[in-house]
Amino acid sequence: MFCLHLFVTTFTSFYRSLKANAGPLTNFEVLDFLRSRGALNDPTRLMSSVAPSEFKVYDYLVKTPACNQTRENICEFIEKSKEYQLAKAEVLNIINIRPSSAVEIVPIIEEWEDRMEDTIEELAEMIVQLLRPGPLPSEESNAGEKPNVDGEPAMPDSAVATDEQANNGEEQMEES
Repeated sequence: MFCLHLFVTTFTSFYRSLKANAGPLTNFEVLDFLRSRGALNDPTRLMSSVAPSEFKVYDYLVKTPACNQTRENICEFIEKSKEYQLAKAEVLNIINIRPSSAVEIVPIIEEWEDRMEDTIEELAEMIVQLLRPGPLPSEESNAGEKPNVDGEPAMPDSAVATDEQANNGEEQMEES
């Protein structure tokens, strides 16, 4: 039964990628589609049938949780999330964003206090168990950058003004 469901889901996803305006796709489905068109295999970006704008989308998506997801993980999450009576848009956002705590889930769920105040921690645990996290930031790409509170890359050290530089700027403004 599960294999049949997986086949139907896979076929549906493939069909939606071929049919225009068939509905919203997960980031995983978009990434999978771009990989199938050759975005992964062409480091020069000259020989594949992928447009430059699609490469930009690909470059963004490989830095998100979508790059580590599988159809099986997503199908299992969708199946188990039915008990929480989430809207399709909420499920889609959870899959795409992959929140890992209740604090990150709250903005995604509409009227969460009324619908699932008691079970939001359960949902967070299920997300962490079923959906794989995004890639860890590589040391090379973040050289000279300090991560901010959210773990996102911050501005390079050279772009951050020191207190002394800021004070000098204020003094220069007062003199003029």
